[in-house]
Amino acid sequence: MSRRFSSHLFWGSHTPLAALTGAGLIIMASSRFSFAILCAAALLWVYGFTALVFSAARTIMPTRGRKIILLFLSAFFCGIFMFITGFLNPLLILGTGFFLFLVPPCCLSSGFFEAAESSSVGEVIPRALLEASVLSGIILAIALIREPLGMGTLSFPGGIQGVVELFDVRQDTHFIPIRFLSASAGGLVLLGYGTAMFRYFRDRGGNTPQNEAAEGER
Repeated sequence: MSRRFSSHLFWGSHTPLAALTGAGLIIMASSRFSFAILCAAALLWVYGFTALVFSAARTIMPTRGRKIILLFLSAFFCGIFMFITGFLNPLLILGTGFFLFLVPPCCLSSGFFEAAESSSVGEVIPRALLEASVLSGIILAIALIREPLGMGTLSFPGGIQGVVELFDVRQDTHFIPIRFLSASAGGLVLLGYGTAMFRYFRDRGGNTPQNEAAEGER
């Protein structure tokens, strides 16, 4: 098992909050909860199927140009996901397609497939789904803060207009949405505070990258 696969899924040095992998995707997809749900599904779909094909065909994949092949595969599966979802909810795809295209490069930039070279199929696919779940959880958590506080509502995929708003308190004079949070700058602020808290609790628990590397060498 590679050192990355044996590292902690949340506190490890390759987790999204540790390396800020997919920061742009996190900011854009967390603007609305409905967008975050669709992005989470896309992450699981792309990570899972790309890892499946990689595990089955890595022995015949050329070493040179492998990243290009993996980028093509991940983009292919992302396109299939958008095609299927477009039939079910075309308006939601029109509003999310511009950041769903970031899922394939996010998948490759995480360094996951380099670490999966010497791992078995039974390790690669579950780990890929778990890492996608961690990134999805971060996006969903930030969206649950940004949309209710920034827009005064909470949306889910569905409906004639592409999304269904569970509640709407924007007409309530006692509640003033913090519009700043719904903008990209607000997402960056929340991501910055979240990263700072993550590193504080990680270091407090002794789960630093240096300690992790030392344990991996033992």
